[in-house]
Amino acid sequence: MTSPTGADSSTARDRPHAGTGGRIGRMLGRLAQAALPWRYAIPGALIWAGLMATSATLNLVAAGWQSNDSIRNVALVFGIGGAVGFPLGLTAAALIARGRSSQAGFAAAFVGLVLATIGATSLIYALEYRIYYAQWHANAFTLTWAFQFVFTSLVSTAQFAVSGLPLYFPVGFIGVPVAALWFARQSR
Repeated sequence: MTSPTGADSSTARDRPHAGTGGRIGRMLGRLAQAALPWRYAIPGALIWAGLMATSATLNLVAAGWQSNDSIRNVALVFGIGGAVGFPLGLTAAALIARGRSSQAGFAAAFVGLVLATIGATSLIYALEYRIYYAQWHANAFTLTWAFQFVFTSLVSTAQFAVSGLPLYFPVGFIGVPVAALWFARQSR
């Protein structure tokens, strides 16, 4: 079976990087080899986005949370975060687990998916938060604006940690080991 990373059995050191004699060229070559092929990245990102949006939606509906429009908006943030996080997390996992056991692949995929999905969703949430509060902030690129930008970003991250992370449980968290197992089996 073809590896989801598109890598063959040889290591990056075995193949010359034509025209890229330096460290940056080698890093870019490894990144290109570890990147998730489109045939896995697109359907996987769509499935992962749907799973993350579903997880958030089910939690918000169960809690009787606000309006349907608000629930749709939160689900959209979680869906986009999942769509961005899936290929990033598995590409990072492929870089870390290259040439290692399937257990290492599982662990790398588990951690990579969790961190990339939460990180992407948190960033989108922070940008939304920043856009909302920007109307009350000072002119751009002033010292006051810089403080407001930093503290607004920190507050949004803390708020996401408290109110956003629970929305991944249990549905989203069940998907992580399933996706990590798939990755570990495919990358053998």
